Formats: sequence, C-alpha cells, structure tokens
Amino acid sequence: MSHRLSSLFLLSLFVVLLSCQSADQETTESDATTFDSSLLDKYTTVKLTTDLSVLSENEKKIIPILIEVGKIIDEMYWYQSYPARDSLMETLTDDAAKTFLTINYGPWDKLDGDKPFIPGVGDRPAGANYYPKDMTKEEFEAADLADKKSLYTFLRRDENGQLITVPYHKHFEKEVAQIAALLEEAAALAENAELKTYLSLRAKAFLTDEYYESDIAWMDMKTNRIDVITGPIESYEDQLFGYKAAYETYVLVKDMDWSERLEKYAAFLPELQKGLPVDAAYKKEEPGTDSQLAAFDVIYYAGDCNAGGKTIAVNLPNDENVQLEKGTRRSQLKNAMRAKFDKILVPIADVLIDESQRDYITFDAFFANTMFHEVAHGLGIKNTLDGSGTVREALKENASGLEEGKADILGIYMVTELHRRGELDGDLKDYYTTFMAGIFRSVRFGASSAHGIANMIRFSFFKEMGAFDRDPETGTYKVNYDRMEEAIHALSAKILMLQGDGDYDGVAKLVQEMAVIKPELQSDLDRLGAQGIPVDIVFEQGM
Repeated sequence: MSHRLSSLFLLSLFVVLLSCQSADQETTESDATTFDSSLLDKYTTVKLTTDLSVLSENEKKIIPILIEVGKIIDEMYWYQSYPARDSLMETLTDDAAKTFLTINYGPWDKLDGDKPFIPGVGDRPAGANYYPKDMTKEEFEAADLADKKSLYTFLRRDENGQLITVPYHKHFEKEVAQIAALLEEAAALAENAELKTYLSLRAKAFLTDEYYESDIAWMDMKTNRIDVITGPIESYEDQLFGYKAAYETYVLVKDMDWSERLEKYAAFLPELQKGLPVDAAYKKEEPGTDSQLAAFDVIYYAGDCNAGGKTIAVNLPNDENVQLEKGTRRSQLKNAMRAKFDKILVPIADVLIDESQRDYITFDAFFANTMFHEVAHGLGIKNTLDGSGTVREALKENASGLEEGKADILGIYMVTELHRRGELDGDLKDYYTTFMAGIFRSVRFGASSAHGIANMIRFSFFKEMGAFDRDPETGTYKVNYDRMEEAIHALSAKILMLQGDGDYDGVAKLVQEMAVIKPELQSDLDRLGAQGIPVDIVFEQGM
C-alpha cells in the first residue's frame, strides 16, 4: 500500500512484556537454568503501521478509545486463560520467562502443544479456566443446567460443591460496564451512522451477553472506515468441549479500495455451495447472500487473537443463525498478513519447496488462499443431518480443528473453481504451491492449535494421495498438481460428511491417526528452526 509520508501517522503496537516488578531483582540461578530463553526465537517482532490520513479527526479520536477497550479485554482473557498470572509473575526473576509468559498468556507454550515452560505449573487444564479443574466430562453432561453449553457462561461450584453457571456479564460486571461506557463514548464521536449504531448495540451486548442484534448491525456496516471486533468470540481456548468463547479485540482501519475489489467474490458463494464435491444432503443449506469480503490494516490486538500465533484473517460472526440470515464478513488483515509472508513463508519456501517451484510462491496467492479460507467457513453445513443440533455441539472439542480444516480445503477448492472460470488471475500453480508452503507454516503452530491440527491432517492426507513428493537428498517438496486437485476434492468430501453426520468418533479417529507429525516431517521443521526462521510474530502496539 502506498503512503503519503507528509500525513503518515504510525500507531506502534507495544507488547506488554512485564507486570509491575521490582526493577532491581536479580535473576536467580534457578531461573537461568529452568527457562530456555531460546524459546523467544520462535517469534519475530513486527511494528504494524497504517495511514491515518484517510480518517477524519473524530475517527482518529475513536481509535484510542477502542484501544482502551482492548486493554480491558486483555485482562478478561487472562482470567479465562490463566488467572494466576500475577502470583506467578512475582516468583519469576528472569525477564525472558516473563516475556514468554505474556506472549502465551500463561505458562504453556501455545506453539508446542501447550507444553509447560515454567517448572512446577503442571499440564494446561483442557478447559482452561472455564470449568472447575476437578470437573469431569461425565459430571458436566449429567448436570441439569440449562445454559451449561452457552458460549457465555463459566461453570463453578456452589457452597455445597454442586455445579452452577455464572454468566460472563455477571462475573465481569465491573469490566463490561467500563467497556460499555467506552463504546458509547466512541459511538458519540462516530460520524458514520452504521458505525454509530453498531458501537451502541455492542455496548449493550456486553452488559447482557446477548450479541445477536449487534452482530446483525456489524454485518450491516459497509461504509465505515474504522472498525472494532470485540467480545467473547472464538472457542479454541476451550479444549475440553469447545463450548466457551474467549474474549478478544481487533482495532481496524479499512482499506476501502481493496475491499471494493474483493466484494465481487461473495456473490459466488451460493453457486459454489451447489458445486461442492459431496452428496446433496451435505450442501443443502443456503449460505447467506449478504456475505462480505473486506481488507483492513489491524492496529491493535488484545486477548485471544494476540495469544501465541497471531490471526491474519477472520470470518465472523460465529452465530450460526446470523450466518444463515446474513452470511459472514471475511476480514483480511493485510499488514499482518504481509509481515507473515515476508518474514516466515518466503524463508520456509526457500528451505522446503523444490527449487523449480519456488517462483510460484507469491503474496497474491497467499492473500487469496487466506481470503478464501475465510470465505469457505460459510460453505458446507452448520447443522447435523439428523436434526440433533449444530455441528459445533456434536463434535465438541474437535469441532474447531475440523472446521479450520474444512475452511482450508474448501478455500483452495474455491480458488480452483474461480480460476477455472477466469475470475482469478495468475497461474493455478501459484495458488497450489503457496498453499503447500502454507501447510509447513501452519503445522508449526502445534497440536494445541486448531489451525495446527487442521494442517497436520491435510499434510498426512495429501501424502497418502501423492499430492506431493519429497526429495530424500535435498529434503524439499514438489507439488504434483493434478493429484493435488484430486486430494482437494477427496478431503473436502470427507470433512463435509464428518460434519454433516456429527460423527464425533470419526473425527476423533481422524485426529488421532492423521494429526501427527512424523519423524521425517519433524526433522524438516527442525531445519527451519535451525536456520532461525520464526514460527510467528509479536507486535509492538499501543498509542
């Protein structure tokens, strides 16, 4: 993106690395020998910038208000992820350990299967802090609590030790009141009527945990130049059931030109849904026709989206009713995406992709593959064929990983179909080769990440179908383009059927058998680390 330097405002995003600690504490021998400071090499620091000259004075005033919302959200997410942060910080004297604790929002390495990196903390609870640590799945299932599966309740015990539910807005009563006041303050400054309505409705939603109306208002926003995604949104953090939503915030500046160019692709959704390579029963749902594609520069991350691996595109809202009524908005975070392409994907390709195919690694293909991943979340099926409920409820803790796998594979299916129709420029080999390199990038996120699980399954499936070859002498991979397309269709059908059938056992088996990094692949991934190629990025952020 071009910038007019005379009017360029830089919002630098500073990672909060340390809690309030005594500056003159000395590092103990124990700290020095128990924390491996090389873990920080998994990340490279990126300063995100955007051109604020396109904004009005009032819009510029709104941004710091939204960042304040993000700071409160950050604390709320800490409670969900690891409420003992402050007490653990007090025991640490190694600044590197504190930094890594903050990056991961807890003492478990999100890019290494949630392996503990602080001695004595134990394994990460599968249910994070959403449930009592001593609660079993059987106890949860037996509990007669109407809202126990709600995205917006904690499970706690009463004075008699019985399970009860506590709504988020009750537990965070002080915090949601502060957030609501800030959003109303931003709404008062908003000159765009759509943004004003959304901010006011989102403020009310925080106070009640009823987000449907504000989600609809968010989908109705199309002319706004700034945006904020905030609230309890994704359920990846809940690895016990996948029921509970984690708080997060993105503060965004919209690229109006890019967004206008992308809009045309949403119109293809109904037609592409009909063409999915699966029986009619698994594609009978009609995707919303008001789906949107938009491009943004992100200027602040907080909470779940800032933990471990950073999000570069989002597909929201997650509410199945909103999706069926309105569709979703696929927001591409261009500046963060570009940083990952330049600093991570290209160096990976230089090591692991056959030299004859490296010229097919392009940012345009990376952007398109990422974009259509988000679009593809709207394809397929949201409710099981037997009418028992949503796919998310049926597949429980495996729902997120399979959904990400669906979005990946249907995204490249969409690329293939649109390219065949002349709607996408460039060589199809660009998209396929960049997609293959993207598997190596994302599989490094590990088994605790839904995206990591999805990529491990896809790598294993593609290997079985001969979609690529590995040269044993160079340790590089070469895409077999015809077989790649066959594998795309086969995996698309398999995932859609598992979702439509609500086949919990089938998905668990798929994860157990295919979401595994075999020694050969691990040795290749180790080469990336040995050459100093980071796994992900952290941001300098804040006003």
